[in-house]
Amino acid sequence: MRFFIFLVFLTLSLGAEIVDVNETNTAQLKLLQAKKIENERLAQIQAKKNEKIRRLKIDLSRSNKELSKESVWINSYSSYLKFVDVRAALEKTQKIIEELSKYGKDSHDKENLDLFMSKELRLKDQLSLFKEHSEAPFASLLKPNEITAIPQITNPFDIFTGISFNKQLNSSYEEYVARGNELKQLVVSLREKKKTLLELQKLDDNASAYKDAINATSKKLHKFENALETLNTTVDVYQKRINELKLQVEEDIKLQVVRLFNLGITIGVLIFIFLIVKLIIKKYITDNERFYMANKIITFINITLIILIIFFSYMDKLGYLATVLGFASAGIAIAMKDWFMSILGWMVIVFGGSIHVGDRIRVEKDGMIYVGDVMDVSLLRITILEDITLTSYNHNRRAGRIIFVPNNYVFTSLIANYSHHSLKTVWDGVDLTITFDSNHKKAIHIAKEITRKYAKGYTDITRKQLNKLRSRYNLKNTNVEPRIFHFIEDNGMRISCWYLTNAYATLTLRSVISGDIVDAFNAEDDIQIAYPTQRLHINNERHKKIAADLEEELHEA
Repeated sequence: MRFFIFLVFLTLSLGAEIVDVNETNTAQLKLLQAKKIENERLAQIQAKKNEKIRRLKIDLSRSNKELSKESVWINSYSSYLKFVDVRAALEKTQKIIEELSKYGKDSHDKENLDLFMSKELRLKDQLSLFKEHSEAPFASLLKPNEITAIPQITNPFDIFTGISFNKQLNSSYEEYVARGNELKQLVVSLREKKKTLLELQKLDDNASAYKDAINATSKKLHKFENALETLNTTVDVYQKRINELKLQVEEDIKLQVVRLFNLGITIGVLIFIFLIVKLIIKKYITDNERFYMANKIITFINITLIILIIFFSYMDKLGYLATVLGFASAGIAIAMKDWFMSILGWMVIVFGGSIHVGDRIRVEKDGMIYVGDVMDVSLLRITILEDITLTSYNHNRRAGRIIFVPNNYVFTSLIANYSHHSLKTVWDGVDLTITFDSNHKKAIHIAKEITRKYAKGYTDITRKQLNKLRSRYNLKNTNVEPRIFHFIEDNGMRISCWYLTNAYATLTLRSVISGDIVDAFNAEDDIQIAYPTQRLHINNERHKKIAADLEEELHEA
């Protein structure tokens, strides 16, 4: 019984110990599992932290890349920092030089003094290169482009100047705004960089490694933010100033456009009136030459009035104009003497009526003679077309040229008009010489009949024209019949036949009459045309024999 109880007690004891061991093992297992979970959680946190640090470094690299791009703002700030560093180095060098000058005694100190003095000169040269950045890093960039003086728009040509000025203003403003947008982007990049650095400082165990970068970025950001604030204020003022100037220029352009429109209407009305006048003149003037000259005069008056209207429309100060013309007239008169004389000659020609378009004229200058038909009478010259005439035959041996005769030649040279005032005929003549033993009376009669035959039509026309000219000119000799003269010359009796012919066809009629007279004289036995000849008179027999022998030898030869 006791043994049984002992076994029961022992069993219970062993069971209690086993229960205690199991409970202890279970607690330890739970503790290990809790640590494992905590370690895993810490590992996950660390992994997330490392991933966030990696991403932040990527963002930092991206910000640095953006800030490293070429930019006038970055360059200006870098130049400013360089200026600050050079200035600090110069001040430090100057202090060392001052100390060495006071306390340096041995040769080594003197050598160092020379070295630092050379360094001082280099630093001063470098400092002069960054002089414009001495006050602020962005002084030149924050200042907008200087606006030039607003153009004075006083005539239509200045309209283009005003439009160009407005385009220049727009370009300057757009350039300044683009410069501001670039600065805004840099400020955004700097803010992102600073934010990234602060987060990295919080996450990274080596927080002191970001301290210098954060300070430099904060300082740089402060400078850029101040510059951006100044630029934003300046942009508003600059825009208002530009809008004001553009509005003023546009008002001046509008005023000139209105004035130009009114001037165009005035000129248009003036041209219309002169066109009506030309139509009326064309209706009542049937002569083409007279209409041509009238048309030229009307055109000249029209152009002159238009020029005067334009001139006085844009000349506000007439007193100034008179002063300028007074001083300029003397020099212009000397420099353009020939031009003024040609214009004066044009007035004499046109209003005096001495030369008209279509007239045949003869111009003689410096031994040269030109005969042709007037094609045009312009303000400076007469244009003639050279024809085949007796002058061409005797002197020039060429024709068909366009001759330009300055109008001032009417004062200095001989100009003959073959067809002045509707007188289209001129006197021309043919000369033939007959021998002294010819029947000169018969020859004169033949020549007179031939010339009268061919000149009859021109004779009648000239008689009518001369009757019209009696009311304007004092005409004494109005005989228009052919005239025959005979004179004693060295080689015989010269017969000179004068007759009226068309001023434009003198050479043709002369050729016809000359041929007919020669044919008529040759048909008569008692009329011999003379030409330079010689007669040999031999009186003695010896000379006759010698002449006969010579004649026989010549015949045999």
